Amino acid sequence: MRELTNLAAAVLDPLLAVPSAPRITYYDDATGERIELSTVTLANWAAKTGNLLRDELGAGPGSRVAMLLPAHWQTLGVLLGVWFVGAEVVLGQDDCDIACCTAERLDEAEARSGEVVALSLDAFGRPIADLPFGITDYATSVRAHGDQIVAERSPGPALDGRSVTEVLSLAQDSASAAGWTADSRVLSAAPWDTAERVVDHVLAVLTAGGSLVQVAHPDPDAQARRRAAEKVTAELA
Repeated sequence: MRELTNLAAAVLDPLLAVPSAPRITYYDDATGERIELSTVTLANWAAKTGNLLRDELGAGPGSRVAMLLPAHWQTLGVLLGVWFVGAEVVLGQDDCDIACCTAERLDEAEARSGEVVALSLDAFGRPIADLPFGITDYATSVRAHGDQIVAERSPGPALDGRSVTEVLSLAQDSASAAGWTADSRVLSAAPWDTAERVVDHVLAVLTAGGSLVQVAHPDPDAQARRRAAEKVTAELA
């Protein structure tokens, strides 16, 4: 049966009923960084990323995009951007059409794909210095693309071979098992490095209508204060 559901749209469209609500709040306790994206800002980042992937790199249904990225607010925008254009996020070790990576994983990305998008993950949008020729710098390139997108209506597989319908069902089941709702504010330092973790640690929260407080390099003392400051209602181990 032809797949007609777009995963990014299926996740974001219900959330856009409350466009100003916080959707991901990102902390890095090693640097002191805090960045919060509302629903509409997250949707705009995802659209810009999708347009970059589609217009510059030819991504679309059937394209396989490797994620060599940490749990980060920009990674969430990239995931949703891949799904907007109907391409597949791959977290295994297979060869791919495009690889999205940090500067530290460039060699791994080039070994897996002919097209590489490198992310600095800089809070101020600074590019990566001295990138090799032929590597797309995300921070520089994404700025040129529009923050609205026509979502692909006939996508291919969405996540490590799973269809859009399968991924949505898994995320909804995970959210239900955890008891998450639109009022959930979920604190997490958990990784997003497998398909199962992307479903359970990210998509389950969003499909429930909740929001995520994602922390890198968590300081236990800061976490204790953060639970109150961010009105946390649930926590991922």
